[in-house]
Amino acid sequence: MKDQIKARPFPDAQEDIRHWDEAPDTAQTRHPAYRLAFADADFMLRDELRPVRLQLELLKPDLLMNERGIDSTIVMFGGARIRRPDDPSAPRTPKMQDLSRFYQVAREFAHAMTLRSVQSYGREDVIVTGGGPGVMEAGNLGAKEAGGVSIGLNIVLPHEQAPNDYVTPDLCFNFHYFAIRKMHFLMRAKAITVFPGGFGTLDELFETLTLIQTDRMRKMPFILFGRDFWTKVINWEALAEAGTISPEDLDLFHFAETAEEAIAIIDGFQEEC
Repeated sequence: MKDQIKARPFPDAQEDIRHWDEAPDTAQTRHPAYRLAFADADFMLRDELRPVRLQLELLKPDLLMNERGIDSTIVMFGGARIRRPDDPSAPRTPKMQDLSRFYQVAREFAHAMTLRSVQSYGREDVIVTGGGPGVMEAGNLGAKEAGGVSIGLNIVLPHEQAPNDYVTPDLCFNFHYFAIRKMHFLMRAKAITVFPGGFGTLDELFETLTLIQTDRMRKMPFILFGRDFWTKVINWEALAEAGTISPEDLDLFHFAETAEEAIAIIDGFQEEC
């Protein structure tokens, strides 16, 4: 009786696909026109179907994270080239050697935040990274070492980006659209951390700051790791002096050098709220 109540009056998509697979082999059934639209890869990849693919990329990770019960995340942006100091594949410029210390800082920060996440059974304060190497790897590694889960939001690139080994497998996603990927970074964000990085990190930093500055996203702890790096790369005061941003916009973010400093900023923000 219980199964009858749950039963639906129409066949589901999986059942229809099974029936389609069992269809007789004829000229009609072999033709692409006969394929079920949602099971037709060639059809789904047409330019005209881009709006559908955008919707699917937004929907799939959201559904899976909802099923996992993930309510809030701690975002970790940062460069793929910032590897462990002992990594033989890491760039060897003197500056990069100095920046490589942030690999360990990122690892320690993710570890500490994930210890908190574990207390909520992985619902709160879940680390989310871009899923690749460098700072991203450090974040996922720190979370795994703390016994928790972490999210990896990978992107298809010409030079294939493979997921690092420490992302929780059922929270490892892959994207075609940068814009949808960035939405997933921020949809559950409770705090934003940005480690030194290149064009991609700068893009994520400024888009997120713009959303907060324009009140399209609520204010939250926004932490830049490495004051020396960020004040050399971006002349923040010059922007305010020129009037292209307001002086109070400089209060939207904080600097930190260690995991402990960043966590104190996050806790202080929560206390203010």
